[in-house]
Amino acid sequence: MKPELILIGGGGHCKSCIDVIEEEDKFKIAGIVDLPEKKGQKVLGYEIIASDNEILILRKKFSHFLVTMGQVKSASLRISKFNTLEPAAFPIIVSPNAYISKHAQVGAGTIIMHYAIVNAGAKVGNNCILNTKSLIEHNTVIGDHCHISTSAIANGGVQIGAGTFLGSNAVAKEYVTIGDNCVIGAGVSIMQNIESGSLYVG
Repeated sequence: MKPELILIGGGGHCKSCIDVIEEEDKFKIAGIVDLPEKKGQKVLGYEIIASDNEILILRKKFSHFLVTMGQVKSASLRISKFNTLEPAAFPIIVSPNAYISKHAQVGAGTIIMHYAIVNAGAKVGNNCILNTKSLIEHNTVIGDHCHISTSAIANGGVQIGAGTFLGSNAVAKEYVTIGDNCVIGAGVSIMQNIESGSLYVG
């Protein structure tokens, strides 16, 4: 019998997560947490069974949770939900269409979407999103609570700090360092180190 999984956040990113969870087929989605006014509504057939202020009640009943809120400008909400639920079990969700090297490390609560690649020696933190077709090259380190967006590339040896967003089709040159809580816009090429808290757009 598959373990039950509660999803935290019922927006657009949640739909993409549901698709990956269904394809991986390791967990049964038991329900979704969202705003109080959305209780009873369904997302791709799965019911919103609780609101944010009921998370701690759910933690007494369920063991497995996944933060399925999106992240663009700030990781603060994803971090808050993750920290509130600890020490609950946060599974690593991996699309069967993704590739994760056996020599890579991936942290708890991270979801790896369709056709993403994590190569040898890479380390990915907790509660991250590696979105569709993203590429994490050898020896790259991704901090906790990061979102590496669709088709973004972190080349070999890149260091990305906690809470950072790397936008769609952005490319980080090999061995650059991107600090904590940065927002890197879509299509941007990062050719030099970026300080923490930076907004870097094209």
